Amino acid sequence: MDYTLGVDIGTTSVKTVLFDTDGKVKGYSNNGYPLYQDTPDMAEEDPEEIFSAMLDGITNVIRKANISKDDLKGIGMSCAMHSLILLDENYKPLNRAITWGDNRAVKYADELKASPQGMEIYKNTGTPIHPMTPLSKIIWIRNDYPDLFKKARWFVGIKEYINYKLFGVLKEDYSIANATGMFNIYKMDWDTQALKIAGITKDSLPELVDTTYQLKGIKKQYAEVLGINPDTPFIIGASDGPLANLGVNAIKPGVEAVTIGTSGAVRVIADKPHTDPKARVFCYYLAKNMWCIGGPINNGGVVFRWVRDKLCAPEKVTAEQMKIDPYDLLTQIASKIPAGSDGLIFFPFLGGERAPIWDANARGSFFGLSRTTTRAHMIRAALEGIVYNLYTVSLALEEVVGEPVSIQANGGFARSELWRQMLTDIFEHDVSIPESFESTALGAATLAMYSTGLIASLTDVSKFVGTTVVHHPNPKNFSAYRELIPIYIRISRALKPEYKNIADYQRRHEEHSDDMKN
Repeated sequence: MDYTLGVDIGTTSVKTVLFDTDGKVKGYSNNGYPLYQDTPDMAEEDPEEIFSAMLDGITNVIRKANISKDDLKGIGMSCAMHSLILLDENYKPLNRAITWGDNRAVKYADELKASPQGMEIYKNTGTPIHPMTPLSKIIWIRNDYPDLFKKARWFVGIKEYINYKLFGVLKEDYSIANATGMFNIYKMDWDTQALKIAGITKDSLPELVDTTYQLKGIKKQYAEVLGINPDTPFIIGASDGPLANLGVNAIKPGVEAVTIGTSGAVRVIADKPHTDPKARVFCYYLAKNMWCIGGPINNGGVVFRWVRDKLCAPEKVTAEQMKIDPYDLLTQIASKIPAGSDGLIFFPFLGGERAPIWDANARGSFFGLSRTTTRAHMIRAALEGIVYNLYTVSLALEEVVGEPVSIQANGGFARSELWRQMLTDIFEHDVSIPESFESTALGAATLAMYSTGLIASLTDVSKFVGTTVVHHPNPKNFSAYRELIPIYIRISRALKPEYKNIADYQRRHEEHSDDMKN
């Protein structure tokens, strides 16, 4: 039997999954690492901790599976988008990896977005102007940390750094490059205008390659550590969003993938690039004639974690005493509240927001609190608020590529019966939950199978995803959601000026607090 590995380098962990050529899982590992958030807008990771976690994951999976080295035909790589590491002339990191969730470049992103060049860059790159992008981060570092900027010889992401450590070459796949905000989706090369605004040149960026590109000749010491043949190809792969679509078989026109993990997204695949006149959605490369059009949200499962830890500490303790998952207890409590939470609406913008409003200053709030509001209402409203926001992304996507023919959903939320039905009711559409395990890793492994000739087409992924559970919308809930969603949209848009005002206040307060501590 032949095998491929799918390696998914995520925001807080790297997941390593071994698949056979039937798409069956033969080994799994999930290795975590910390996210450093010393200030409210910071979100960084240590690249060496990520590298170590990836090595441990691959090593453990291969050893436990006890397969022959010759049977491992390839390793496919997936990675979270928008990370930035500055390297010196000796390829040593000058900083921790700045992740997509870092908002410290907000000032410069807002300035660029408001300029005539902002829309031009979006149209050429398919990447909305936002502090998440390496483009905005480089501008911020150049202006606020000029000494650090001057020391930098290379500007790379975490996948490029890992591959350099393994192979000694700097290569970047089209998909990850696409998400930097500096890649021209029509020329398939670094965008001249974006680089000029960033203040860098092509010489300080990795060489661009297709997502099926194979890296070979891993350094001997790492081949020995991992327990693989030195000539085992690493398929450079793509970014995690497009690969998640591939992993749930949402690659045909009109098939919409909805993901809720730590963050979330709504995405479809098209055969050519598409951008939005209102700049609400992204356009990222997956493979030849496959472009991923969609919108990401910052606030997915991380909001539920906040509810668990900050709003429902007593319930968390109760769940631990009962030896059940706190999330299961919270969803049981929320299920007692009717659809629409009796008019309580939650705006889930705890970490700013990306699609569809693209506002790093956005802040969370409850609207509709009354004397009869209970914690149960707040739990359900928080879950509904996440899905409301995903639905508004889907509405924007419809304007660009049309209504969805079908919807595939995946991510950690899929474990919750309540959340699955909530998604179905709010979208008013059947939703299929694929059986496929770790969809992004499966997407990476499938791309590896295609690159190495184990399968003839990426559409062969349909054989791997397994059976699906289909949820049907409950018409009894339509009236509540149809009335509340327009209110949600109007309020979130009306608050835009106040989002900036409150965010500015919070930043000044944070700076004052730091001064007091010092």
